[in-house]
Amino acid sequence: MSDEAEFEQDGDVTWIRIGDFAQSAVSIADPENLVFEYVQHLALCIDAFFARPGPVRVTHVGGAGLTLARWVHATRPGSPQIVLEPDVALTEAVRRELPLPRGHRIRVRPQTGEAGFASLADASADLVILDAYVDGRVPASLTTVEWLSEVARVLAPGGLFLANLGDRPGLRYAGRVASGARAALGPGSQTAYVGLQQVLKNKGFGNVVLMASRSPLPLFEMRRATARVPLPTGVVPPAEVLSRSAGAAPFSADGDDTSASPVPPT
Repeated sequence: MSDEAEFEQDGDVTWIRIGDFAQSAVSIADPENLVFEYVQHLALCIDAFFARPGPVRVTHVGGAGLTLARWVHATRPGSPQIVLEPDVALTEAVRRELPLPRGHRIRVRPQTGEAGFASLADASADLVILDAYVDGRVPASLTTVEWLSEVARVLAPGGLFLANLGDRPGLRYAGRVASGARAALGPGSQTAYVGLQQVLKNKGFGNVVLMASRSPLPLFEMRRATARVPLPTGVVPPAEVLSRSAGAAPFSADGDDTSASPVPPT
């Protein structure tokens, strides 16, 4: 049983908190107002990969306040979106306090990522976004090469996988998830990181967005986009991700070293 969600108003932004963690920040008036840096980074990756305003088939793992699903609807109207969010009480509270916009095609399913993906059709998503946390950590089961292989099955050939990962300096955890994504997507696949410069330069704990695709990643567009972000933000290109994570083994459900993401500092 999760803690009850608390909704706090700050101007036109509503903060959703569960226990000690701020889960989401939502602006009903302006769904393109993205407060959290990592959500801005997810959005710029999407914009670099998929031109507006054409619809994109999206599967979200983790929903909370549905901030990014609302942003996709605002920037790419008509996009069919599936959100896998097992916390039914949270979803009901969000729908009550922060109603979804008219005409949306957002479908929230009360399922975990593992159960939800088992029922999805092959190549049914252009974009898969992993942004699921329990007590401030990404569940270990959502970063194994076995589950990432399910992502690869569901992802269309030219699609994009994004994962919001919290990690310590050195990004060893992110390196293992990146290794698993490349193994799942197959030969020729690419991975890159987007995040705050202080995190990418190993100066502190923080979030990085992992990009993974069978198609070449749009590095030029991503660098242009990060230059416009208010806080210093950078891109680690595929070759550097490979060199940083040389020898990093994917997490495996069959192994004894599966792990949730590192514990955030208090």
